[in-house]
Amino acid sequence: MRSAPGSVKPLQTNATPARRIKRQTIMNQATSPKINLLDFTSDGLKRFFQERGEKPFRATQIIKWIHQFNIDDYSKMTNVSKALRAELEAISEIRAPAIVLDKASSDGTHKWLLRLDDGNCIETVFIPEDGRGTLCVSSQVGCALDCTFCSTARQGFNRNLTVAEIIGQLWIAKKVLQPDPSSDRVISNVVMMGMGEPLLNYDNVVDAMTLMLDDNAYGLSKRRVTLSTSGVVPALDRLRKQIDVSLAISLHAPNDELRNQLVPINRKYPIKTLIDACLRYLDGKAGREKITIEYVMLHQVNDSDQHARELVRLLKDVPVKVNLIPFNPFPETRYARSSNNRIHRFREILEAANMITITRKTRGQDIDAACGQLAGEVNDKSRREIHFARIET
Repeated sequence: MRSAPGSVKPLQTNATPARRIKRQTIMNQATSPKINLLDFTSDGLKRFFQERGEKPFRATQIIKWIHQFNIDDYSKMTNVSKALRAELEAISEIRAPAIVLDKASSDGTHKWLLRLDDGNCIETVFIPEDGRGTLCVSSQVGCALDCTFCSTARQGFNRNLTVAEIIGQLWIAKKVLQPDPSSDRVISNVVMMGMGEPLLNYDNVVDAMTLMLDDNAYGLSKRRVTLSTSGVVPALDRLRKQIDVSLAISLHAPNDELRNQLVPINRKYPIKTLIDACLRYLDGKAGREKITIEYVMLHQVNDSDQHARELVRLLKDVPVKVNLIPFNPFPETRYARSSNNRIHRFREILEAANMITITRKTRGQDIDAACGQLAGEVNDKSRREIHFARIET
């Protein structure tokens, strides 16, 4: 085991302890009155201990035990006094969502179905690739943005996930995939690309990403934590002032007329407004920084040569790399996947304009873990039991 927890540089958080505790307990009051320590950043946990007459360094100790060593049993925190352990046991807990299903694909993709306290389910996917392992994390139950090609939108919006429910997905995946904390890192990248719009759950998502970056928690590089958004521009401007992570934009169309149909939030924040916000986000960052443009390939909808050329013109002055995503059909959708030849031709046009372009591989189909195939039963906003899926992994 690594050395016992030591000192930590305080990290900023935008919620008071009282607010954080109230927010965290909303969803678990029915099952437990205890405070879930997974809801705290280092800074918030320092205040938690200070309010109880403890020294701030206790927060560093506990953060390390929870996130570096995956310990949820206070009795195993050997450098914490027995008295404090007993007090923590009485008033708090370390509790991630419950695992309902844990399944691995033949291609190495790994899927967890996780049940929340209110009975809703979310899914988390790990995708191993050469030289890295990426975890796809959800931020909401359902989604309010109503993108027409995404089956999650058919569910409607249920609620935001708490910090504990967001970071708990990483906590569970690390515990399963890296049972020995001292071994080489398995999860090298985290992408906020699961179900939901992260910027509509701003405070909780930022706190969860703060823990991902915290050297005393997961210690991920800011280039290896990515937030994907459909374009909530005010929150995007706020994000650039508060935390430095990689940015991905769910664009999916090269013009406003088409994007209004595919991504309805475009009617409020059209493409030029969104692109300007992206440029502001990059302002002052290192010259090599690029924004990932996500573009789902829909047969005879957004995949023509003309669309590709429009996309080149749109992005010619923006430092980007483009991720072409083969569409995965779901029941009752009106869309179909572009052919491999059409995707290849679209990519050729972008690359001829010196635009870095990647075609995303379809992964985990045998466990319903590929893009658009993740499914679980949840209660939607009208409390009907339905199936959901998400397109982003």
